Amino acid sequence: MSITDFLTDLFNPNLAFLPKALAIAVMSSIVCGVVGCYVVLRGMAFIGDAVAHAVFPGIAVAFVLQGSLVLGGAVAGVATALLIAIFSQNRRVKEDSIIGVFLVGAFALGIVIISQAPGYAGSLQQFLFGSITGIADRDLYVVGGAGLVILGLVLALHKEFVAVCLDREMSRSMGLSVFWLDIVLYVLVTLAVVISLQTIGTILVLALLITPAAAARLLTDRLGVMMLLAPVIGGSAAVVGLYLSWSYDTPVGGTIVLIATAVFLAAWLLAPRHGLLTKRWRRVSGKDLAGSAHPSSLSNPSSRQEPSPASR
Repeated sequence: MSITDFLTDLFNPNLAFLPKALAIAVMSSIVCGVVGCYVVLRGMAFIGDAVAHAVFPGIAVAFVLQGSLVLGGAVAGVATALLIAIFSQNRRVKEDSIIGVFLVGAFALGIVIISQAPGYAGSLQQFLFGSITGIADRDLYVVGGAGLVILGLVLALHKEFVAVCLDREMSRSMGLSVFWLDIVLYVLVTLAVVISLQTIGTILVLALLITPAAAARLLTDRLGVMMLLAPVIGGSAAVVGLYLSWSYDTPVGGTIVLIATAVFLAAWLLAPRHGLLTKRWRRVSGKDLAGSAHPSSLSNPSSRQEPSPASR
Protein backbone atom coordinates (compact mmCIF):
# COMPACT_ATOMS: atom_id res chain seq x y z
CA MET A 1 0.00 0.00 0.00
CA SER A 2 1.34 3.40 -0.97
CA ILE A 3 1.46 6.33 1.44
CA THR A 4 -1.22 8.04 -0.64
CA ASP A 5 -3.56 5.09 -0.16
CA PHE A 6 -2.86 5.09 3.55
CA LEU A 7 -3.69 8.79 3.81
CA THR A 8 -6.88 8.17 1.84
CA ASP A 9 -7.90 5.47 4.31
CA LEU A 10 -7.19 7.83 7.20
CA PHE A 11 -9.85 10.22 5.91
CA ASN A 12 -12.29 7.50 4.90
CA PRO A 13 -15.46 7.82 7.05
CA ASN A 14 -15.94 4.05 6.92
CA LEU A 15 -12.55 3.57 8.61
CA ALA A 16 -13.10 5.98 11.48
CA PHE A 17 -11.16 3.77 13.89
CA LEU A 18 -7.92 4.24 11.91
CA PRO A 19 -7.27 7.94 12.70
CA LYS A 20 -8.27 7.26 16.31
CA ALA A 21 -5.72 4.47 16.49
CA LEU A 22 -3.07 6.72 14.96
CA ALA A 23 -3.83 9.55 17.40
CA ILE A 24 -3.70 7.27 20.47
CA ALA A 25 -0.57 5.50 19.24
CA VAL A 26 1.26 8.80 18.72
CA MET A 27 0.07 10.33 22.02
CA SER A 28 0.97 7.29 24.08
CA SER A 29 4.34 6.97 22.31
CA ILE A 30 5.20 10.59 23.07
CA VAL A 31 4.25 10.27 26.74
CA CYS A 32 6.10 6.95 27.11
CA GLY A 33 9.14 8.47 25.40
CA VAL A 34 9.33 11.34 27.89
CA VAL A 35 8.71 9.25 31.01
CA GLY A 36 10.99 6.51 29.68
CA CYS A 37 13.96 8.90 29.81
CA TYR A 38 13.82 8.86 33.61
CA VAL A 39 13.36 5.10 33.62
CA VAL A 40 16.47 4.61 31.45
CA LEU A 41 18.57 7.11 33.40
CA ARG A 42 17.72 5.46 36.68
CA GLY A 43 18.12 1.93 35.35
CA MET A 44 14.64 0.93 36.49
CA ALA A 45 13.33 -0.76 33.35
CA PHE A 46 12.06 -3.60 35.51
CA ILE A 47 9.46 -1.28 37.09
CA GLY A 48 7.87 -0.76 33.67
CA ASP A 49 7.53 -4.50 33.21
CA ALA A 50 6.11 -4.86 36.73
CA VAL A 51 3.51 -2.14 36.17
CA ALA A 52 2.54 -3.61 32.79
CA HIS A 53 1.76 -6.90 34.53
CA ALA A 54 0.31 -5.26 37.63
CA VAL A 55 -2.54 -3.69 35.69
CA PHE A 56 -3.85 -7.14 34.81
CA PRO A 57 -5.69 -7.86 38.10
CA GLY A 58 -7.39 -4.46 37.87
CA ILE A 59 -8.47 -5.24 34.32
CA ALA A 60 -9.72 -8.63 35.47
CA VAL A 61 -11.79 -7.14 38.31
CA ALA A 62 -13.20 -4.47 36.00
CA PHE A 63 -14.11 -7.13 33.45
CA VAL A 64 -15.92 -9.25 36.04
CA LEU A 65 -17.79 -6.18 37.33
CA GLN A 66 -18.39 -4.93 33.75
CA GLY A 67 -16.66 -1.66 34.52
CA SER A 68 -14.02 0.41 32.75
CA LEU A 69 -11.03 -1.79 31.97
CA VAL A 70 -8.71 1.21 31.62
CA LEU A 71 -9.80 2.61 34.98
CA GLY A 72 -9.43 -0.80 36.63
CA GLY A 73 -5.95 -1.20 35.21
CA ALA A 74 -4.95 2.28 36.36
CA VAL A 75 -6.11 1.65 39.92
CA ALA A 76 -4.29 -1.69 40.13
CA GLY A 77 -1.14 -0.26 38.58
CA VAL A 78 -1.02 2.74 40.91
CA ALA A 79 -1.67 0.52 43.95
CA THR A 80 1.19 -1.80 42.95
CA ALA A 81 3.50 1.14 42.28
CA LEU A 82 2.79 2.52 45.76
CA LEU A 83 3.48 -0.85 47.35
CA ILE A 84 6.78 -1.15 45.46
CA ALA A 85 7.82 2.36 46.53
CA ILE A 86 6.97 1.65 50.16
CA PHE A 87 8.63 -1.75 50.38
CA SER A 88 11.71 -0.53 48.48
CA GLN A 89 12.57 1.86 51.31
CA ASN A 90 13.88 -1.13 53.26
CA ARG A 91 17.36 -1.50 51.73
CA ARG A 92 17.73 -4.98 53.16
CA VAL A 93 15.97 -6.24 50.04
CA LYS A 94 16.95 -4.58 46.77
CA GLU A 95 14.43 -2.74 44.65
CA ASP A 96 14.56 -5.21 41.75
CA SER A 97 13.68 -8.06 44.13
CA ILE A 98 10.68 -6.13 45.48
CA ILE A 99 9.54 -5.42 41.95
CA GLY A 100 9.88 -9.09 40.99
CA VAL A 101 7.76 -10.17 43.97
CA PHE A 102 4.90 -7.81 43.14
CA LEU A 103 5.17 -8.44 39.38
CA VAL A 104 4.43 -12.14 39.59
CA GLY A 105 2.06 -11.71 42.54
CA ALA A 106 -0.13 -9.17 40.76
CA PHE A 107 -0.19 -11.14 37.51
CA ALA A 108 -1.05 -14.36 39.35
CA LEU A 109 -3.89 -12.56 41.14
CA GLY A 110 -5.25 -11.39 37.79
CA ILE A 111 -5.15 -14.92 36.38
CA VAL A 112 -7.06 -16.31 39.36
CA ILE A 113 -9.69 -13.56 39.19
CA ILE A 114 -10.24 -13.69 35.45
CA SER A 115 -10.41 -17.49 35.39
CA GLN A 116 -13.69 -17.22 37.28
CA ALA A 117 -15.35 -15.28 34.47
CA PRO A 118 -16.51 -17.38 31.48
CA GLY A 119 -15.61 -16.23 27.98
CA TYR A 120 -12.93 -13.79 29.04
CA ALA A 121 -10.17 -14.67 26.56
CA GLY A 122 -11.43 -12.83 23.50
CA SER A 123 -12.50 -9.72 25.37
CA LEU A 124 -9.14 -9.27 27.09
CA GLN A 125 -6.96 -10.20 24.14
CA GLN A 126 -6.69 -6.57 23.05
CA PHE A 127 -5.15 -5.64 26.39
CA LEU A 128 -2.55 -8.38 26.11
CA PHE A 129 -1.55 -7.79 22.48
CA GLY A 130 -3.11 -4.43 21.55
CA SER A 131 -5.93 -3.65 19.14
CA ILE A 132 -6.77 -0.87 16.72
CA THR A 133 -10.41 -1.80 16.18
CA GLY A 134 -11.99 -1.14 19.57
CA ILE A 135 -11.04 2.49 20.17
CA ALA A 136 -13.93 4.70 21.27
CA ASP A 137 -14.10 8.49 21.15
CA ARG A 138 -13.85 8.68 24.94
CA ASP A 139 -10.51 6.86 24.78
CA LEU A 140 -9.09 9.80 22.85
CA TYR A 141 -10.11 12.21 25.59
CA VAL A 142 -8.85 9.91 28.36
CA VAL A 143 -5.46 9.40 26.72
CA GLY A 144 -5.14 13.07 25.78
CA GLY A 145 -6.11 14.30 29.25
CA ALA A 146 -3.87 11.79 31.03
CA GLY A 147 -1.01 12.63 28.69
CA LEU A 148 -1.28 16.35 29.47
CA VAL A 149 -1.32 15.63 33.22
CA ILE A 150 1.76 13.40 32.92
CA LEU A 151 3.71 15.91 30.83
CA GLY A 152 2.70 18.72 33.20
CA LEU A 153 4.03 16.84 36.23
CA VAL A 154 7.21 15.97 34.35
CA LEU A 155 7.76 19.63 33.53
CA ALA A 156 7.10 20.72 37.11
CA LEU A 157 9.33 18.09 38.75
CA HIS A 158 12.01 17.66 36.08
CA LYS A 159 14.94 18.91 38.17
CA GLU A 160 13.95 16.82 41.16
CA PHE A 161 13.54 13.67 39.06
CA VAL A 162 16.95 14.17 37.46
CA ALA A 163 18.59 14.68 40.86
CA VAL A 164 17.06 11.47 42.25
CA CYS A 165 17.93 9.49 39.12
CA LEU A 166 21.58 10.55 39.25
CA ASP A 167 22.29 10.41 43.01
CA ARG A 168 19.68 9.43 45.62
CA GLU A 169 21.88 10.08 48.63
CA MET A 170 22.91 13.51 47.42
CA SER A 171 19.26 14.30 46.77
CA ARG A 172 18.44 13.43 50.39
CA SER A 173 21.24 15.67 51.62
CA MET A 174 19.78 18.49 49.51
CA GLY A 175 16.48 18.13 51.38
CA LEU A 176 14.51 16.45 48.60
CA SER A 177 11.81 13.97 49.59
CA VAL A 178 13.13 10.97 47.69
CA PHE A 179 10.30 8.73 48.89
CA TRP A 180 7.54 10.94 47.52
CA LEU A 181 9.44 11.58 44.31
CA ASP A 182 9.71 7.80 43.89
CA ILE A 183 5.96 7.47 44.33
CA VAL A 184 5.20 10.22 41.82
CA LEU A 185 7.58 8.71 39.27
CA TYR A 186 6.09 5.23 39.75
CA VAL A 187 2.60 6.65 39.30
CA LEU A 188 3.67 8.47 36.12
CA VAL A 189 5.14 5.25 34.75
CA THR A 190 1.88 3.48 35.58
CA LEU A 191 -0.25 6.07 33.81
CA ALA A 192 2.03 6.02 30.77
CA VAL A 193 1.68 2.24 30.62
CA VAL A 194 -2.11 2.28 31.05
CA ILE A 195 -2.77 4.79 28.28
CA SER A 196 -0.72 2.63 25.91
CA LEU A 197 -2.56 -0.63 26.56
CA GLN A 198 -5.05 -0.52 23.72
CA THR A 199 -2.45 0.19 21.06
CA ILE A 200 0.50 -1.88 22.29
CA GLY A 201 -0.93 -4.26 24.90
CA THR A 202 0.51 -5.23 28.27
CA ILE A 203 3.05 -7.66 26.80
CA LEU A 204 4.79 -5.14 24.53
CA VAL A 205 4.23 -1.87 26.37
CA LEU A 206 7.63 -2.03 28.08
CA ALA A 207 9.28 -1.63 24.67
CA LEU A 208 7.41 1.62 24.06
CA LEU A 209 8.60 2.90 27.43
CA ILE A 210 12.24 1.85 27.16
CA THR A 211 13.34 1.46 23.53
CA PRO A 212 12.89 5.07 22.25
CA ALA A 213 14.56 6.49 25.38
CA ALA A 214 17.43 4.01 25.10
CA ALA A 215 17.95 4.92 21.45
CA ALA A 216 17.93 8.62 22.32
CA ARG A 217 20.48 7.94 25.08
CA LEU A 218 22.85 6.57 22.45
CA LEU A 219 22.36 9.56 20.17
CA THR A 220 23.12 12.35 22.64
CA ASP A 221 24.87 13.11 25.92
CA ARG A 222 22.50 15.97 26.80
CA LEU A 223 19.39 15.17 28.81
CA GLY A 224 17.34 17.95 27.24
CA VAL A 225 18.05 16.68 23.74
CA MET A 226 17.39 13.11 24.89
CA MET A 227 13.94 14.08 26.18
CA LEU A 228 13.15 15.62 22.80
CA LEU A 229 14.52 12.74 20.73
CA ALA A 230 12.79 9.96 22.68
CA PRO A 231 9.19 11.09 21.99
CA VAL A 232 10.12 11.86 18.38
CA ILE A 233 11.47 8.33 17.96
CA GLY A 234 8.44 6.83 19.70
CA GLY A 235 5.93 8.91 17.75
CA SER A 236 7.66 8.16 14.44
CA ALA A 237 7.70 4.44 15.25
CA ALA A 238 3.97 4.64 15.95
CA VAL A 239 3.22 6.30 12.60
CA VAL A 240 5.46 4.02 10.54
CA GLY A 241 4.39 0.94 12.47
CA LEU A 242 0.70 1.65 11.98
CA TYR A 243 1.27 2.28 8.27
CA LEU A 244 3.13 -1.01 7.81
CA SER A 245 0.62 -2.86 9.95
CA TRP A 246 -2.26 -1.55 7.87
CA SER A 247 -0.43 -2.26 4.61
CA TYR A 248 0.69 -5.82 5.36
CA ASP A 249 -1.98 -6.93 7.85
CA THR A 250 0.43 -7.44 10.77
CA PRO A 251 -0.25 -6.86 14.51
CA VAL A 252 0.00 -3.14 15.11
CA GLY A 253 1.64 -3.40 18.53
CA GLY A 254 4.32 -5.80 17.36
CA THR A 255 5.01 -3.75 14.24
CA ILE A 256 5.45 -0.52 16.20
CA VAL A 257 7.83 -2.24 18.61
CA LEU A 258 9.87 -3.70 15.74
CA ILE A 259 10.25 -0.26 14.16
CA ALA A 260 11.39 1.21 17.48
CA THR A 261 13.81 -1.69 17.93
CA ALA A 262 15.22 -1.11 14.45
CA VAL A 263 15.88 2.54 15.36
CA PHE A 264 17.64 1.43 18.54
CA LEU A 265 19.85 -1.01 16.61
CA ALA A 266 20.70 1.70 14.07
CA ALA A 267 21.64 4.07 16.91
CA TRP A 268 23.71 1.35 18.58
CA LEU A 269 25.68 0.89 15.37
CA LEU A 270 25.76 4.40 13.87
CA ALA A 271 25.33 6.95 16.69
CA PRO A 272 27.72 9.90 16.11
CA ARG A 273 29.72 9.37 19.33
CA HIS A 274 28.65 6.07 20.85
CA GLY A 275 27.85 3.90 17.81
CA LEU A 276 29.84 0.67 17.52
CA LEU A 277 30.71 1.15 13.84
CA THR A 278 31.38 4.84 14.38
CA LYS A 279 33.93 4.09 17.10
CA ARG A 280 35.65 1.49 14.94
CA TRP A 281 35.77 3.87 12.00
CA ARG A 282 37.33 6.55 14.17
CA ARG A 283 39.85 4.07 15.53
CA VAL A 284 40.84 2.93 12.03
CA SER A 285 40.95 6.52 10.76
CA GLY A 286 43.15 7.50 13.66
CA LYS A 287 45.60 4.69 12.88
CA ASP A 288 45.68 5.62 9.20
CA LEU A 289 46.32 9.25 10.08
CA ALA A 290 49.10 8.31 12.51
CA GLY A 291 50.74 6.08 9.90
CA SER A 292 50.56 8.66 7.11
CA ALA A 293 53.81 10.27 8.29
CA HIS A 294 56.70 7.98 7.33
CA PRO A 295 58.80 6.95 10.35
CA SER A 296 62.10 7.60 8.52
CA SER A 297 61.23 11.27 8.11
CA LEU A 298 60.95 11.56 11.88
CA SER A 299 63.89 9.44 13.05
CA ASN A 300 66.52 9.36 10.29
CA PRO A 301 69.12 12.01 11.00
CA SER A 302 70.21 12.09 7.38
CA SER A 303 66.80 13.28 6.36
CA ARG A 304 67.02 16.38 8.51
CA GLN A 305 68.05 19.58 6.80
CA GLU A 306 71.23 21.11 8.19
CA PRO A 307 71.00 24.78 9.07
CA SER A 308 72.76 27.11 6.66
CA PRO A 309 75.93 28.90 7.76
CA ALA A 310 74.08 32.18 7.68
CA SER A 311 71.67 30.93 10.35
CA ARG A 312 74.47 29.73 12.69
